[in-house]
Amino acid sequence: MNYEISHKTLYRYETPVVHSHQRLHLTPRVVERQTVASHTLLIEPAPTLRRDALDAFGNPIVTLEIDRDHSTFTVQSLSRIEVTARTPVDPARSTPWELLRDSLRSGPAPFDLDVVQYASASRLTSPTLAVAEFALESFTPGRPVIEAAFDLSRRIFRDFKFDPTATDVSTPTAEVLRIRRGVCQDFSHLALAAIRALRLPARYVSGYLLTRPAPGQTKLRGADASHAWISVWDPGFGWVDIDPTNGLMPTDEHIAIAFGRDYDDINPISGVILGGASHTVSVSVDVDPVTP
Repeated sequence: MNYEISHKTLYRYETPVVHSHQRLHLTPRVVERQTVASHTLLIEPAPTLRRDALDAFGNPIVTLEIDRDHSTFTVQSLSRIEVTARTPVDPARSTPWELLRDSLRSGPAPFDLDVVQYASASRLTSPTLAVAEFALESFTPGRPVIEAAFDLSRRIFRDFKFDPTATDVSTPTAEVLRIRRGVCQDFSHLALAAIRALRLPARYVSGYLLTRPAPGQTKLRGADASHAWISVWDPGFGWVDIDPTNGLMPTDEHIAIAFGRDYDDINPISGVILGGASHTVSVSVDVDPVTP
């Protein structure tokens, strides 16, 4: 699948901002089965300084400084990306989860630090006893890790209600578990907290989702907006994507932009401003399939 993606964010400030520093995680990274044909950032006002680099997780990152008065700040990310579906994974053939956990406990070898770091809790995925118990309903003794993680995600999809008014990005996973409502960020954070409570590696993935529902069927939640899902590690299969919001394993209709421990690591736009007072934010996302 080939896609053209437009992601536009507009900030309007009550009073002028006199100086700002911004960090952008909007440049798509090149990952397995995904090729970035082109990418452009349109920024207004034009930054005084711009620096392109990689963050600690290998994601492209852009830092900006604007040192003149501005009442609006606009960033539009334009990308053309090709996504190829991976060979289907048989979850039942993955490693028993206790064996993977015990291998990680014995030391970093034979696992790379890039795997081990995702087995630890982060600020937005701190586990509680209730979260761990929720995980163990799927992670029964001897069960393969991908099969268990997919079952966990299917339970979230089945038993939780998509409700954009119920939470915000700071809502603890324990609260999401209690109210059983939220959005893709919440469901991904809960799944990560549950899996990491068992000391297993899983990472947060940000990106976009295309849906093309059949006539009369419900459109998948998250379309035409930023989306989030998780990747779970297995020594045989590598990183395997799982979408708790929609209860499926992504193929070629999920487009990855960045990954980290949680939303904090790869927030699309974050920064510090001087001035501005209160502000409003509007976001517009279009994901369009195109002919190669």
